Amino acid sequence: MPGPQWLKSSYSDSGGNNCVEVAPARSGVAVRDSKRPANVFVTGRASFGALIESLRSGSLGSGR
Repeated sequence: MPGPQWLKSSYSDSGGNNCVEVAPARSGVAVRDSKRPANVFVTGRASFGALIESLRSGSLGSGR
């Protein structure tokens, strides 16, 4: 059975050194940092959707 198909954020840097990656998981959405690919957490689809919506709306700020 093949591993998950990781998708890279379009906001990741072009050098590939600062990337958030996501993949579908049975119980939700798997998320990892490309610098530490063994460290994965899984969150529910509704929670992940709420995070993405908050980021899109700007309600979380840029963090910079």
